[in-house]
Amino acid sequence: MEELKTELKLIQMSSIEAEEVSWLWYPFIPFGKLTIIQGDPGDGKTTMVLNIAAKLSKGETFDDHMIGGDPINIIYQTAEDGLADTVKPRLESAGADCTRISVIDESDKSLSMADSRIEEALIQTKAKLLILDPIQAYLGGGMDMNRANEARDMTKRLGALAEKYKCAIVLIGHMNKASGNKAAYRGMGSIDFYAVARSVLLVGRIEGEPNLRAMVQIKNNLAAFGNSKAFELSEEGFTWIGDYEITADEVLGGVMTRANKQEKAKEILRKMAETRSLVPSSEIMEHAKEEGISKRTMENAKKELDIKASKQNNVWYWNLDNYRH
Repeated sequence: MEELKTELKLIQMSSIEAEEVSWLWYPFIPFGKLTIIQGDPGDGKTTMVLNIAAKLSKGETFDDHMIGGDPINIIYQTAEDGLADTVKPRLESAGADCTRISVIDESDKSLSMADSRIEEALIQTKAKLLILDPIQAYLGGGMDMNRANEARDMTKRLGALAEKYKCAIVLIGHMNKASGNKAAYRGMGSIDFYAVARSVLLVGRIEGEPNLRAMVQIKNNLAAFGNSKAFELSEEGFTWIGDYEITADEVLGGVMTRANKQEKAKEILRKMAETRSLVPSSEIMEHAKEEGISKRTMENAKKELDIKASKQNNVWYWNLDNYRH
């Protein structure tokens, strides 16, 4: 059978008008692109996204780099939580303007990522944020998310809608069970989901901090990686903390956890105290850097150990005399 020939069409780059990327939340969630937020069930990713939606529905923010000013319309699809008994109360608790948050009615037919109703809803609501939670529920009956070609086709279609309507599309996904693997490969199904997204965020627990959750960016094709962030989940609700020093490996339970790094920092100071009382802070920080310990972790160890600093001849020194084991 003779293969059908496709007509060649060339696009000269000179005819393309360059555009800057615009951001709903720099550098985490771009407009006109797909963003994946992934994590283990119960680790707070949906709560974080609901609070983002609540703020933006009123033109408010909880982070300096989040778009503010004018309220935006939002489409929020969830297959895991009841709208009346879970989603609505959580949105109201977060202070949302629920007149700006819509849901595509799935009572007659379940929604899939290939459903024409998504585009119709974007046109009707002029939504600037579309959330699908979780991605696994919106694949459609015949699609296998572990097969690369099917995953790529599905996400490309969504990506085209994001670009056409300058809408930020956020896909929330559960992690798989491959403990210890790289964050990219612990995502949901085919790596092609990860490949098509322009930004991928990991949300997870912080060891030794039962109420804290971290958000770490593990992919960004459009800008420099953003600082890791943290938020608190308690009986009082959701509290944004902001910048927090933690890596994706630490969130996933890597070899050197945050607690281990703090102990490593103390060990560095203990060894230095064996030979000297006064050590230049620059020397301490340089040594810490070589050991993979950040400045913030060293400062936390200094505070915990009640180590004082003093300035002599324009040089700051740490006094290790009173080092407490």
